[in-house]
Amino acid sequence: MKKYYQLFINNQWRDASDKGTFSVVNPATGKELATVASATAKDVDDAVRAARNAFDKGPWPAMSAMQRGRLIRKAADILTERLDEFAALETLDVGKPIIESTAFDIPMTAECFEFFADMIAGVNGECINTGASLLDYTAKEPIGVVGAITPWNFPLALAVRKLAPALAAGNTVVIKPSSLAPLTTILLGEVFLAAGFPEGVVNIVPGSGSVVGNAIATHPLVDKLSFTGSASVGSDVMSKSAKTIRSTSLELGGKSPGVILADADIDTTVKGILFGAFLNQGECCCALTRVLVDSKIHDKLVDALVKATKAIRVGMPGEKATQMGPLVSADQLKIVKNYIDIGIKEGAKLLCGGTAPKEKELADGYFLTPAVFDNVTPEMTIYREEIFGPVVTVSSFDGDEALIEAANDTEYGLSASIFTTDVAKGHRYARRIKAGTVWINVHNFVSAQAPYGGYKLSGLGRELGREGLEAYLETKNVITYIDTAPFGWY
Repeated sequence: MKKYYQLFINNQWRDASDKGTFSVVNPATGKELATVASATAKDVDDAVRAARNAFDKGPWPAMSAMQRGRLIRKAADILTERLDEFAALETLDVGKPIIESTAFDIPMTAECFEFFADMIAGVNGECINTGASLLDYTAKEPIGVVGAITPWNFPLALAVRKLAPALAAGNTVVIKPSSLAPLTTILLGEVFLAAGFPEGVVNIVPGSGSVVGNAIATHPLVDKLSFTGSASVGSDVMSKSAKTIRSTSLELGGKSPGVILADADIDTTVKGILFGAFLNQGECCCALTRVLVDSKIHDKLVDALVKATKAIRVGMPGEKATQMGPLVSADQLKIVKNYIDIGIKEGAKLLCGGTAPKEKELADGYFLTPAVFDNVTPEMTIYREEIFGPVVTVSSFDGDEALIEAANDTEYGLSASIFTTDVAKGHRYARRIKAGTVWINVHNFVSAQAPYGGYKLSGLGRELGREGLEAYLETKNVITYIDTAPFGWY
């Protein structure tokens, strides 16, 4: 029986005010997976006002960091206890292989809760030496009500990247998950209830971006916006935010290069490319989508890469042997296939993949075999635009300087990787690449302890790490006159 998921507002489960719903489709079968209450602007207003009341009058922001941390760690413990349940639902909802949901998505989400629960206890202001007559210090305070809008590719993990630091800092949150994959984020409501979070601290309002996202972005009682998604929508969110001069964090798209130097180890490099390009069906903002290889090793690398790519097991995501599942939706599959057609039309050479699998049991899902293009030049569309699917392009360049220049030849700057046996050289070149994260001899490694975010069109601000916590705190300066004689000027 298909399940029905409600809104979570002020610690209560409820239907949408107009009783509206939308369907969530299993991308592996093309069939309806669940029905979800579709929030209205009125529901968003209720959620924001619940969060506002919880912040202004509730106990949450007044709790000590240790008290909040204990509740957040309890949420992490409950999520860990329910790991198999959440992993299975994430796989059904998104289409990612169960091995990824079990090994990465859910454990990393619990660790994110734990990290910020521990970190907030060590965040303090500082005393400032401004002279004997003044006591000057800073205090770290929560911003207020946070409006969070999250995407569908890593639904739970990316939701908690916002929830964990925002809550640890003492803020209250209204969060809108993507309507393509909202289920695990909604299910977090059960976790917060079981952990004992006060009313109104977390509110979950699924629905369309045009209604729910817009209502959050324009609500006058929201103090901070945090958005993860495309650059075009991020620009719209920023425009709406500018009208009230509110704090805004944006984690947007990417077109990440993998820079393969002439001395790179081929086996290490191919393994790094596969994980960087095809994890989660390539539906990653930081996916390694542009392989930039020194012409001296181009042929050897391409041969090994194509052989390894053809060996990737595409199949039903719930099976443990599956290494790649379906794309998230019929629309996303259409977008990716269109980019493949454009690449062929513009003269790139498709070496493998880019077609539907032959297995009959996969016929109704949104499956696509991983694709490798060669002879891709910088003016081609697939070299420049974010595809968000299992498609990697290969371009060759002569020498290190040309490779570094090519790596920076993009309007994005989320991440990059360098593959070389000369690690010292790798570190020197990492400083020259304009990206928020640069990996050496690996790609797609992200941890709660380290900041994540991009340059240029890839966004504003950082998530995770100390920087991710600071994004949800205000710094207040308190100055007290303490001299023995009263201050007088006139």
